[in-house]
Amino acid sequence: MTEPIRIEIEAVAEVVAGHKEPVDDFQGDVESIIRMRGDFPVETLQGLDEFSHLEVLWHFHRASPDDVALHARSPRNNPDWPRTGTFVHRNHRRPNQLAVSHPRLVRIEGRDLYVTDFDAVVGTPVFDVAPYFPVMGPRGQVRVPTWVDEMLAEYWAAGEKP
Repeated sequence: MTEPIRIEIEAVAEVVAGHKEPVDDFQGDVESIIRMRGDFPVETLQGLDEFSHLEVLWHFHRASPDDVALHARSPRNNPDWPRTGTFVHRNHRRPNQLAVSHPRLVRIEGRDLYVTDFDAVVGTPVFDVAPYFPVMGPRGQVRVPTWVDEMLAEYWAAGEKP
C-alpha cells in the first residue's frame, strides 16, 4: 500500500450513560447505555436481544491526534513489563484511535442498548454494533504474554481505584 486509504464514517450510536472518566482499571460493575441514532428504525435491532454479547467499534473521542505514539514503550510505563510497539497496546495512542469492545448485553429498550463490561465513556461515538458470534472469534488456543494478565488483573474489578 503506497498511499493511505481514507474513509468517512458516521457514528451509529453514542454512549449516554456509564463510565464518566477513562481509567486503566476497575471497569466492572457499571451499566452503560449505547443509544442508537434516532434516524434508524427500531427494527434494525430486532433479534439482537437474543445474544449475550456485542461487538462494538468505537472511537477514543477524548484523545487528540497528538496522543498517537508510534514507538515502543513499556505498557503503562511499567519498567517491569517489556517495551512493546504501538500495535501491541490497546489504548488511544493508536493511529486511528479506534477500539473494539465486547460488552454483555443486558437488555434493549427502544434504541437504548443496556450493557455491562464496556470500557467506553459517556459521549463516546460508536461506529458499529454487531452481535458477538463465538464461532467467528479466535480459533485454536489463545496465547498472550504473562504481562498482559498481570497488567489487566483488576481491569474488570468493581469499584474505584484505591
